[in-house]
Amino acid sequence: MANTTELFGENVFGPRVMRERLSESTFKSLEETINTGKPLDAGIADEVAEAMKEWAMEKGATHYTHWFQPLTGATAEKHDSFIFPDFKGGIVTQFSGDELIQGEPDASSFPSGGLRATFEARGYTGWDPTSPAFIKYDGAGAATLCIPTVFCGYHGEALDKKVPLLRSMKALSEQTVRLGKLFGIDCGDKMAIATLGSEQEYFLLDEELYAARPDLIQTGRTLFGKPANKDQQLDDHYFGSIKSRVAAFMADLDAELWKLGVPAKTRHNEVCPAQFEIAPVFESLNVSVDHNMITMEVLRTTAEKHGFICLLHEKPFAGVNGSGKHNNWSIMGPDGKNWLKPGDTPHANAKFMTIICALMKAVDTHADLLRASVASAGNDHRLGANEAPPAVVSIFLGDCLTDIVEQIEAGGASSSKDGGHIELGVDNLPKLPRGNTDRNRTSPFAFTGNRFEFRAVGSNQSAAGANVVLNTIVAEAFDYICTRLETAVAGGAEFNAALQDILAEIIKEHKRILFDGDGYTAEWLEEAARRGLPNLVDTEAALEALTTDKAKALFSKYGVLSNQELESRYNSYTEAYDTLIAIEAGVTADIAKTMIIPAAVTAITEYSAVSAVKGVTDEMSVLLEKLVAGIAVLEAAEGEKAKIAAMNEVRAAADALEAIVPADLWPLPSYTDMLFI
Repeated sequence: MANTTELFGENVFGPRVMRERLSESTFKSLEETINTGKPLDAGIADEVAEAMKEWAMEKGATHYTHWFQPLTGATAEKHDSFIFPDFKGGIVTQFSGDELIQGEPDASSFPSGGLRATFEARGYTGWDPTSPAFIKYDGAGAATLCIPTVFCGYHGEALDKKVPLLRSMKALSEQTVRLGKLFGIDCGDKMAIATLGSEQEYFLLDEELYAARPDLIQTGRTLFGKPANKDQQLDDHYFGSIKSRVAAFMADLDAELWKLGVPAKTRHNEVCPAQFEIAPVFESLNVSVDHNMITMEVLRTTAEKHGFICLLHEKPFAGVNGSGKHNNWSIMGPDGKNWLKPGDTPHANAKFMTIICALMKAVDTHADLLRASVASAGNDHRLGANEAPPAVVSIFLGDCLTDIVEQIEAGGASSSKDGGHIELGVDNLPKLPRGNTDRNRTSPFAFTGNRFEFRAVGSNQSAAGANVVLNTIVAEAFDYICTRLETAVAGGAEFNAALQDILAEIIKEHKRILFDGDGYTAEWLEEAARRGLPNLVDTEAALEALTTDKAKALFSKYGVLSNQELESRYNSYTEAYDTLIAIEAGVTADIAKTMIIPAAVTAITEYSAVSAVKGVTDEMSVLLEKLVAGIAVLEAAEGEKAKIAAMNEVRAAADALEAIVPADLWPLPSYTDMLFI
């Protein structure tokens, strides 16, 4: 443990390093910016930059980069060296405060959704001091200083995932502090902080098998593949003993992440063979999102060292578990306490239940936006089965909290289903037990004791988008409750009575969003339709939520996204979806024509001389005809739905052929080959 303690954060320019290398006044100024949101004092930038450069060069770095997160959903970086000619035939090393604070990558080749024209190339990266700089080593051991930054256009328009995330965190903090003051909490100049723990699921595949699958290489998922006779049916892989080769990979993964300050905590086998999960301890939301992006990159690079390829696609294999990124979200108030943790007093629980009701209002009002925030071609294959929630967004509270919500609606809570002692207080709310709810694995948005777990985020997605929406819609709900309370109290109403009335109204209006049952059943989908809950089953339908007047009013009111920035997201994500479907359609046709048809023809030719297997030969011929016809339909298809339907038909014929063509003739590694390491 001593070695692990020393290892943690060794490649991070964090508070420990800054305290050692910066003057006391500079460190305190930077710490205040990080902890309270005070504007950065540009006067300290030169000192910070020099200290950062010296530290990085001691770690072997020769270059630095402004590390940012464009609308591709990945990270981006442009490397600049620390050298500068001394004009005497030599060089000096330098890194100025200006270079730390601002960079200028070309913005024209990143998705902008219409915010920037192709000829408008200028874009800016700006230092985000709230997320620590770190050292990244490449496969050859070369070190680069990575500085987390925002990315914006020439006129200040947000071109990335981080700017809206920071804006949404600010909006949530402002409204949370406002709510805290109404509950008598002395907030001082402290902020409220949204926190996140982002679990990450992934698959490992032997690299030589990956190299033989053009579909995996180009699209991230298998476009063909007959189901293995045994995969996850016996549930014998889940939490099973970790194989030594995978355990070695996981040990290296943890070490690399700990060096980068990522608090990786849990590792285990997931449900499907070859599927695994890593989970961190929660952190400030912005840092947690950055750390998850780092985790995805380190997963890939570490896997390669062990002869694996890490698959982060939401559904790399059909018919078995997909992979998600469970988004464990909570609020740490300006008092430093988790406000989604039930309290020990009636007053604390009044605040807790206010937040629960605010979340009910937020999620019900903007269920369509939450669904849009996780929309992608990959996630469309995953949502609705195999431990992934359905496309219908609902909230799971568990028996105890649901019972208390119902009592509040009826006029005030005075009992608890757990049978514990009830404390009657100024707010007429009971003392709430901890661990008062089971976990509903089919719920998109489930309360799990001291946080909400939004389970719909896809494994390959940035967590930023979902949390931009979540922060903003909760800020709006807090704003509504605060405004109502302030008006009522100013008009002479007693605080607790006014609060009870407001919460009861919210529950009456939004209780339709609560569902504690099995989200996979047809009965729930029918019930959700009766309740009027949206069921946006694919990305095309889901992204339309970004175009509504409701969405425009929400994001513009809280300064998270302008109407133009919101439209740019719709355009960018729609284009990415359309492009990916077109790529998948092209790869499907190519593999079918150049690999599967020749294998089937060879098999038919070899079998044709054997009368005893004429039935098999005839079956192959029929399937081959279906395959050829399906390819023609696919290549003529227009529109994403038509292409997807045609791809499914081509796959059905090919997978049926795989079942009868001799294994030594089949050109692609099988599911059985790939799923068992």
